[in-house]
Amino acid sequence: MTPNHKILIVAYPGQGHVNPALRLASRLLKFDVDVSFATSLSVIQRMDKDKIPHCLTLAPFSDGHDNGKQPNTTLLQFVTDFETNGVCAVAEIISSAAAAGKPFSHLVYTIVIPWAARVANAQGLKSALLWCQTATILDIYYYYFNGYQSLISSNNDNPKFRINLPGLPPLMMADLPLFLLSSSPKEHDFLLEIVKDHLDVLKLGPRILVNTFNELEIESIRAIEKLELFPIGPLIPESSMGSEFFEKIEHDYIKWLDTKPENSVIYVSFGTLASLSMDQQEEISNGLLESGRPFLWVIRDTDQAGRLSKIEELKEQGMIVDWCSQVEVLSHQSIGCSVMHCGWNSTIEALAAGVPVVAFPQWSDQAMNAKMIEDVWKTGVRMRKREVDGVVEGKEIDRCVEMVIENEEMKRNAKKWKGSAREALNDSESNLQSFPQRRVKLEGDKHNWGCNYSFCSINEVICTAPK
Repeated sequence: MTPNHKILIVAYPGQGHVNPALRLASRLLKFDVDVSFATSLSVIQRMDKDKIPHCLTLAPFSDGHDNGKQPNTTLLQFVTDFETNGVCAVAEIISSAAAAGKPFSHLVYTIVIPWAARVANAQGLKSALLWCQTATILDIYYYYFNGYQSLISSNNDNPKFRINLPGLPPLMMADLPLFLLSSSPKEHDFLLEIVKDHLDVLKLGPRILVNTFNELEIESIRAIEKLELFPIGPLIPESSMGSEFFEKIEHDYIKWLDTKPENSVIYVSFGTLASLSMDQQEEISNGLLESGRPFLWVIRDTDQAGRLSKIEELKEQGMIVDWCSQVEVLSHQSIGCSVMHCGWNSTIEALAAGVPVVAFPQWSDQAMNAKMIEDVWKTGVRMRKREVDGVVEGKEIDRCVEMVIENEEMKRNAKKWKGSAREALNDSESNLQSFPQRRVKLEGDKHNWGCNYSFCSINEVICTAPK
């Protein structure tokens, strides 16, 4: 990586995509690389401008949803509109920069927008995919479309069917990404086609930047020779007070955590997308109360929180908030475990903080992440759902919390991965320096598996660095 590189990062407008993309931008800026960041206007408007990396050029465009995705908008429509408007906008961003005598050298794009690689190719730019999930998940999708589709499709209604994929740990059908299973909602079928498109456009730009690190997934990184993977993770803030790009920091919950003993608090959060039923929230409430432990519980729907039948008891034992700085909370000494959905950003943040996990996967890649937490990295357990309705009962939540907080082996493993993640931050910088000239050398200990649009000029730069 040399200072004359100019890179355009294009991100799908989901927080799980934007956050790692912005963290990648922050890393690249350290090498004096000129970085521009393009995504929807609604995302840029919600950002805390004081938290944006210095001298990052923002290039927002309208995707037709300037107030964000609304409840009556289907995911298919939202993704389609982002593509329809994004193709034109990104092409204009690239051509405007070239016309101004400051052309881009590379384009990096996130999951869900493979069309960005085609735009880059049409404009004569090299491209690279920023894969915001595990290398293992990418391998599974590759195998599905390269020889294993028939086997998986003919058994995808049997969650206990065992499947062995080269270079990966032994799996059961229930561990695979939701989109490969018969239980996947029909309205999400188009997402599997997008994954296939991602693999197809790698012919235009084969490099894949993966938010993982060698020691965590060395076999998966090496499993498929045709996939050119650059492990550049963990893409996390370099301190507990690192950038939270969207929300304003509030400190009441930190003051509350400061009053609690070390490793005593249960942190409960299910990300930005998961929507739990009222029955499930009541069971979580019962489990937390049965544990007798202090907890910090994030419920984004304040109306739903207010309808909890034991809300007064909950307030006496713990704290319920509608938002918190997750990186800051996970790094707090009072946190004993995290009850989470196992989205990859949250999972890698927990690993980097050394926090054991009670896994409660919801969709997409989360079941596989939970499997790795329990069986490979051994830093937590996965809760068991009722077969009749998929609800996790309060007594199961209590059982798993006690198991994780009291298990010394899990604590040691969590501490080990915390150290490995911090060491990997240094390795990731050398990997980024080698991108895009050559493929990085893989190192690390080996595991034994058991066009209508609005366009904001590229010249509009938000920079607070000294002149």
